[in-house]
Amino acid sequence: MYSLFRCALFQLDPEAAHHFTLNGLKTAYSLGLSGIVAARPADNLRNVMGLTFPNPVGLAAGLDKNGDCIDGLAALGFGFIEVGTVTPLPQPGNPKPRLFRLPQAQAIINRMGFNNDGVDALVANVRRANFKGILGINIGKNAATPIENAADDYLICLRKVYPHASYITVNISSPNTKNLRQLQGEDALNSLLKLLKDEQQKLADTHGKYVPIALKIAPDMENEQIAQIAQLLMKHRIDGVIATNTTLSREGVENLPHGAESGGLSGAPVRDKSTAVIRRLAAELQGALPIIGVGGILNGADAAEKINAGAALVQLYSGLIYRGPELVGECCAAIRSIQVACTEPP
Repeated sequence: MYSLFRCALFQLDPEAAHHFTLNGLKTAYSLGLSGIVAARPADNLRNVMGLTFPNPVGLAAGLDKNGDCIDGLAALGFGFIEVGTVTPLPQPGNPKPRLFRLPQAQAIINRMGFNNDGVDALVANVRRANFKGILGINIGKNAATPIENAADDYLICLRKVYPHASYITVNISSPNTKNLRQLQGEDALNSLLKLLKDEQQKLADTHGKYVPIALKIAPDMENEQIAQIAQLLMKHRIDGVIATNTTLSREGVENLPHGAESGGLSGAPVRDKSTAVIRRLAAELQGALPIIGVGGILNGADAAEKINAGAALVQLYSGLIYRGPELVGECCAAIRSIQVACTEPP
């Protein structure tokens, strides 16, 4: 069914199709029709970051930036939903067009630029949602905020979303906000993580609950920088790491229509880069904190590969655009099958 629907969607401008789909999911939920869109996978509980996830397949940030389709998306069977990236103040993002499909490569290039309605609007939407499952909120900095003041924006968002999130993701790896990836450097990251961890403890005391923090990193790093980040994550007792964001590489799409567009490349071409980062992180972390794997998951085998590389959970985005809701159940089944294989007697 989705393949037919996708043909129609792909006739629309990608950003228009995005909004059309979210509105359709909201409508289906409000009419009680979500069950015909997707079947809910069987429970496969995972305890990660002190939270119990009903299944290990989640929605990555970026699809629902403002948290205004949480219930509709949750009805697709995800084990958890991540909304955002959200910034302290509303901002329009980069000029359009800024979203491009590369169907020959099952890929997407975006240079959205953290377009969102601001953290207060997101919090209001979260409060209105009926969803009671695991909700991650992804936070970033405003484009107009100088990089040397970036921590101020992260702290503003952290304070505002803390009471409403199951976990909070700190996005320092989008390629579409100028200089943002500089925060992955050793000195800048060390300072930022210390500030965030100190504030997390204060907020835990204030609100009487501990909300985990995860860091989202880029795939475009050498092993030395991955090891450096792993050491800082452990030093500051960060609760999780999401690997990875989109890539600046154009390997595999160089000669395709839109392949030269600026922005972050996601989908199938980032799969191997993402998995390599996960594998390296797992070797460095040695189980000290969990990894959430995202990047290029287009089928169940891709999801299982991320788990085998060391991820505890996975997230979908571009694969959902190309495969539709059935991908959620397929990934859940594939991950369950490798669990069964590991527990079967020889």
